[in-house]
Amino acid sequence: MASAGAGPARKLASGGDLYRFPDAEAVARAGALVFVAEAQAAIAARGVFRVLLSGGSTPKRMLEILAEQVDRVPFAWEDVRFFFGDERPVGPDDADSNHAMACAALLDSIPAEARRVERLRGEHPDRGEAARDYELRVAREFGIRPEDAPPSFDLVFLGMGDDGHTASLFPGTGALEERRRWFVANPVHELETVRLTATFPLLARARRIVFLVCGAAKRERMAEITRPERDPSSLLPCERVRAEGRLDWFVDEAALAGVAL
Repeated sequence: MASAGAGPARKLASGGDLYRFPDAEAVARAGALVFVAEAQAAIAARGVFRVLLSGGSTPKRMLEILAEQVDRVPFAWEDVRFFFGDERPVGPDDADSNHAMACAALLDSIPAEARRVERLRGEHPDRGEAARDYELRVAREFGIRPEDAPPSFDLVFLGMGDDGHTASLFPGTGALEERRRWFVANPVHELETVRLTATFPLLARARRIVFLVCGAAKRERMAEITRPERDPSSLLPCERVRAEGRLDWFVDEAALAGVAL
């Protein structure tokens, strides 16, 4: 299942299938459809649905769409576990917080007794400790140890920045070379900040990953990503994401205008 309204899929050189949508609203609605379908499947198979959320305007709209049907979804919200793929160094109520965005868009619409959310503590003064704490909480959720192989999230949503970053895996940063940890504190010198982020080893274990990419600002990077032959040594961070399961890119026309497919 791709999603209603999706155009024909194209296999990307770096892996994954690209689906073309007319606009950002269609991408957000497609993401919401995938959320519902994967939640149903995971809960039927394992009794729980674990999803890793991303920040950004299109994921926000997707969550708002889910909030519009919060009382009508075909599963129980208490069987859903919400996690985050990255966070800025801000508190949970800050306007720049991914957690704050998710709460305003969807999480606050879920009855408190059914809400199961684990947030990344971006405001922690020791962000390395915050990353280790999140690993412990993720490990506890999956019933494993942090030193074990990474767990498999049922669904991971990701975006792509204008520079090709995803989550807070920015070009040229140390987290790109992490091979063991699931979450790390990643210094981003160009932004003069330290972000908390999921790592490639964790993302690679996902049962499904969906990139939501919209807007003309992403056009240059999409032109790069869709070239039929890519030098493995020059892949953007978003192109280095792999998944044991399915990997999809939901992209709108604005991001693909003039891109040869």
